[in-house]
Amino acid sequence: MNPAARPVLLLGMGNILLEDEGLGVRALERLQEAYALPAEVEPLDGGTTGMGLLDEIGGREHLIVLDAVQTGASAGSLVTLRHEEVPVYFGLRITPHQLGLSDVLATLELTGEQPGSVTVLGLVPSSLEMSLELSPLIDERLQDLVDAAVGELETLGYPPKRRSA
Repeated sequence: MNPAARPVLLLGMGNILLEDEGLGVRALERLQEAYALPAEVEPLDGGTTGMGLLDEIGGREHLIVLDAVQTGASAGSLVTLRHEEVPVYFGLRITPHQLGLSDVLATLELTGEQPGSVTVLGLVPSSLEMSLELSPLIDERLQDLVDAAVGELETLGYPPKRRSA
């Protein structure tokens, strides 16, 4: 996809095989079920991909990442990271996809193709056990993350439209 045609990338990250690790992907799915996104917003299930996202992220005006975020806050806490907080956060990460995304952002900065803004929206996970289901706490809090993503898109001038029930 031509980044100029779709200036906003809404990226759901995580491993859906590890319970709450996949909450970013699950939030993206839930958002797409409930809302129609404007043509300028490209939703993407990034899974655990790292450097494979170079072409997808490069040249975008805005990157919004939905992900599990370990901050030391209590499980289920909503976390928002912006601008200079993002590289610091990714530098502390221990899972492969987060290290990969850190490398992608650093590479894009070197080539001058970094997004104009990067926002990470996430929840602090409760469990990272082997399971295709989210933990009950995170499943209950996932709508908070969806609402935060909708709010971020509205702030950027790309409001999603709620689908009819």
